[in-house]
Amino acid sequence: MSRRFTSVEQKIDGIAHQILDRLERGPFPAALIEFLVFGLKQAWACLFGGLMLAMIIVSALFYPADAALTRYDALFLGALLIQIGMIAFKLETADEVKIIMLFHVVGTAMEIFKTAAGSWIYPEEAFFRIGGVPLFSGFMYAAVGSYLARISRIFDFRFKNYPPIWATIILAGAIYINFFSHHYLPDVRLVLFAALVALYGRTTVHYRVFRYRLWMPLIAGFLLVALFIWFAENIGTISRTWLYPDQLEGWTPVSIAKLGSWLLLMIISFVLVTLIRPPQPMHPEDKIGAGFSGPIDTAGPLRQGPPAERDDRQ
Repeated sequence: MSRRFTSVEQKIDGIAHQILDRLERGPFPAALIEFLVFGLKQAWACLFGGLMLAMIIVSALFYPADAALTRYDALFLGALLIQIGMIAFKLETADEVKIIMLFHVVGTAMEIFKTAAGSWIYPEEAFFRIGGVPLFSGFMYAAVGSYLARISRIFDFRFKNYPPIWATIILAGAIYINFFSHHYLPDVRLVLFAALVALYGRTTVHYRVFRYRLWMPLIAGFLLVALFIWFAENIGTISRTWLYPDQLEGWTPVSIAKLGSWLLLMIISFVLVTLIRPPQPMHPEDKIGAGFSGPIDTAGPLRQGPPAERDDRQ
């Protein structure tokens, strides 16, 4: 099993621990510290995606229209530098890089098909592209894969009632095929949603914050991630980085129905993560806390199970 933190993250963790230990001795309630840690850990896990989104926003506002390098090509080179930097500064593990590259390929293949089918378009020119797809788009899928891989490691995920890996692989494969086949055959996403609930309905994810291990239904976690991706997609379309057909004459919010698509995409990404980092079950020692260490770690009670399990062994 891979290490929980990279060497750089471990150094950041040491500094963060000193600060958090001082806060604990001060007037701050434990719940507030846990919430602070939750937010910081989430931000750390979102590092790739956050930088990508920042580039999209800044380029939409300030990138010169007459620049020799097109905006899409600048986004591609910027995303490439981010990825190289994440590896060079040891902010991602070798396993995470494998997942990210795989999801990059999976996402780019779907982009090529979907743009050809007219599901959405990239309205600007680009040199680095395949068909109508600028190559920076694959990094947006990679950002999702990066987040899921990093968060499972940083929060030290443990699972109860996790379904058989073979069944999740079949579901992920069926979801991916349906993204293509529904253009020619009946859309079976309702069947896929039912299968998702059948497989993951009883699964809970237990995650370590600072002093406590909390839990929530795994499907609820998928929905929350899908919701935040939907927010990010609205930013992407309002900046005209890509557009849906109903946005060509003027921007309108991305349909809330897209949440379903992103939820299904979560399953594909999460299953890819589990192929390299198999889901770990809860162990008796986990119930009383297995200690904590993590990069600028922060976590807060998204949902707390029966009394949250104190994590005192540092």
